[in-house]
Amino acid sequence: MELNIIHVDMDAFYASVEEQDNPKIKGLPVIVGGLSNHGIVTTANYEARKYGIHSAMPIFMAKKKCPKGCYVFPRMKRYQEVSKEVFSILYEFTDLIEQVSIDEAYLDISNISMEPLELVMKIKEKVMIDTGLTMSVGVSYNKFLAKLASDWNKPDGIKIITEDMVPNILLPLPVRKVHGIGPKSTKKLNGIGVYTIEDLLGLSEDFLIELFGKAGMEIYSRIRGIDYRKVNTTRERKSLGVERTFEEATSDKKVLIKYLERFSEELSYDLKNRGIHGRTITLKIKDENFAVQTRSKTLNEYINDLPQIFDISLELLEEVEIHNKIRLIGITASNLMTSELEQLSLFD
Repeated sequence: MELNIIHVDMDAFYASVEEQDNPKIKGLPVIVGGLSNHGIVTTANYEARKYGIHSAMPIFMAKKKCPKGCYVFPRMKRYQEVSKEVFSILYEFTDLIEQVSIDEAYLDISNISMEPLELVMKIKEKVMIDTGLTMSVGVSYNKFLAKLASDWNKPDGIKIITEDMVPNILLPLPVRKVHGIGPKSTKKLNGIGVYTIEDLLGLSEDFLIELFGKAGMEIYSRIRGIDYRKVNTTRERKSLGVERTFEEATSDKKVLIKYLERFSEELSYDLKNRGIHGRTITLKIKDENFAVQTRSKTLNEYINDLPQIFDISLELLEEVEIHNKIRLIGITASNLMTSELEQLSLFD
């Protein structure tokens, strides 16, 4: 199959931007997050990760593990600025881009005649020259394998996965590497003696469906190198949102609130930057069993201010019944209007 999908992922993006802007902290353990003991880690660079620090970890725990680390408060406006620089570079190479987050994207390179490796090297070089930042890149023939490959040689890595390498290259990987298998599912699989993808391949599709529901079908296909999802380059949007999947599921409400505060800031910035307002705010959470709950509130007025978005997010969080640990949380603004209150189709 043709190697037509690239997944790019900026390395420890927030922390890397801070290091680039302040060379004095380069090489030090850099932790971006709330500075009070009630705050949480947003991003940790690779030096900090050596101390066992990861995103969503409470700051007080991070300080115990790495008391001499460099702790920096998030600067969302600056990260957005650098993200736009990176994506403007990507668009110099192709218009077929699916932006997954502020620092991550899929590129469809089907129409580019250049060899994939040569193309990747040019992209990485251009990003480094213009921004001083590194990215890790995965190349393959579908989205699942490309994303898996981008995580293979971090940081500043390149990995290509071809059809003839599958499934052998996947066999020794732990099951948690499969998109769709979180901590709870990993524990469930480990409990029946399934630890690696090789073990997982021994399970029937029916068994996986019984174990995970509809997600079992996707898992069965993915570990066999099958993923029919296309790079979604659709530009028109009717909502704008921010969400995050935690490395470790949490039941700590303070952690969830801190994320909502940061997401409210980011969402407010995005809305104002695009000159739009939203009338509906939606909260989404997904627990460790992949059960999703959403709560929405539609207002009589259009808003884009941080305090209003945050207050509504907190109100919606109070309405959610949390019985299990949470693995994903996010907020979305919809019913979008321009500043002149004209119905808008939002273009990135």
